[in-house]
Amino acid sequence: MPTTLFLQSEVQNPFKLYETMLRENPVYWDSSNGLWAIYSYAGCKKILSNPLAHIPATNAGNRDGLNEYALLISGRLARLSNGVQHEMAKQTAQLLFGNMKSTITNNITEKLMAKGNEKDEIDWVNTICRKLPVIVVLKSFDFNEEDCDFILSKIEPLTKIMLPNKTPEQVAAINEISKEIYAITEKHLSAASFYKPLLNTISEKYKTEPEETTSLCVGNLIGLFIQSYDAGRGLLSNSLLQVLNNDPMRLNFANAGYLEKCIIETLRFDPPVHNTRRIAVDDITINNMQIKKGQAILIILAAANRDPHHFNNPNVYNINRANNAEHLTFGIGGHKCPANYLSVRLATEALAWLFGKYQTIELVEKDILYEPIVNVRLPKNISISLA
Repeated sequence: MPTTLFLQSEVQNPFKLYETMLRENPVYWDSSNGLWAIYSYAGCKKILSNPLAHIPATNAGNRDGLNEYALLISGRLARLSNGVQHEMAKQTAQLLFGNMKSTITNNITEKLMAKGNEKDEIDWVNTICRKLPVIVVLKSFDFNEEDCDFILSKIEPLTKIMLPNKTPEQVAAINEISKEIYAITEKHLSAASFYKPLLNTISEKYKTEPEETTSLCVGNLIGLFIQSYDAGRGLLSNSLLQVLNNDPMRLNFANAGYLEKCIIETLRFDPPVHNTRRIAVDDITINNMQIKKGQAILIILAAANRDPHHFNNPNVYNINRANNAEHLTFGIGGHKCPANYLSVRLATEALAWLFGKYQTIELVEKDILYEPIVNVRLPKNISISLA
C-alpha cells in the first residue's frame, strides 16, 4: 500500500489515492508510519466527535526549545488544546470573534491589486491570498498600518509554530519574532473597549489568574492571524482555480450568492486542509477495528469530502448538490474552526470584487505547483491575466 503521509508538492492528484483507499481501506493501519488513517466520511466524523480522540501534543516538555512568548502563544491556542484548557481557549476565541469590527474587504483587495498589477497580469497567491485574510483580521481589530505591515511580513515563519516537528531554523525564526508580535497584539487588545469585559468574563467563569487570562486572549488572537494566513490563503487560491476551471460560460461571476455556493463546493471538492491528527487516549473501535490507547490517528478530511456513501457523484464539482455544506473541512464538534463563516464571506467578497472589476480573467499557467506540506494543499502561485 502507498504511504498515507506525503508532501502535497509531490503528488499531482491526491484524490486518486483517496478514491482507492475509500474503496479498499477506509480505515487503514499504516505500519510504516505507526498510525491509523481514516478516509471514510462516517469514520472521520466519528473520530472528530469522539472525546477519546485528543489533539496530540506538538511540543511536549518543550522539546523544541521555544522561548517564553512562543510558549505563551502555542500553549493557549484552541486548535492545540484539550479538556478544560480547550473550553477556555475556545470561548476566548469566540468572544474575540464577536468583537471584530466590520471591515470593507473590497477596499483592501483593490489596494493590494493596485500594488501587484503589472502589465495586466498578477500572481493571485502572492498579491492577494497571502495578504488579504491577515489584513482583514488586523483591520477588524484596529491595528495601525505600521503594525499591520510588520505582522504581515513575519506571519509566514510564525505559522510553523503549529507544526508537530520543527526544524532548528524554524524554531529560531519563531523565537525571534514571537516576543514582538505578542507585545504588539497585547498593546492593541489592551486599548480596546471590549478587552476588560472579555477578561472578566473568562476569569470569572474559569477562575483564572490575570496573567493566564491575558495570554489566552493574546494567544488566540495571534492564532487567528495564523489561521487566516494558511487556511484563508488556501481557500482564496483553490476557489479561484475551481471557479475558472468549472464555469467556462462565466455568466454569474459577479453574483455573490453564486460565488458563495462555489466556495462552499470548493471546501468540499478541493479543500485547503487535507488532514488533521488525533491521538487515542483510550481504546476506540471503528469499522470493527480497535484503535488502541496511545495510537496516532490521521483524519483525511479531503477523502471524507469525496466519500460516495455521503456525497452523490463526489468527484464532480457541482455547486447545486444539496449537502455540499456537510463537508468536514472545518471539522465538527468542539474543535470546529471558529473562522468558518468569516473565511467563506471573505473569499466571496474578494472573488465578487475581482469578477466585477474585470471582464476577462484567464489562467496563464494551468499546471499548478503546491507547497511541500503534508496537511494542507496550498498553490505556490496562480498567474492570471486580466482584461
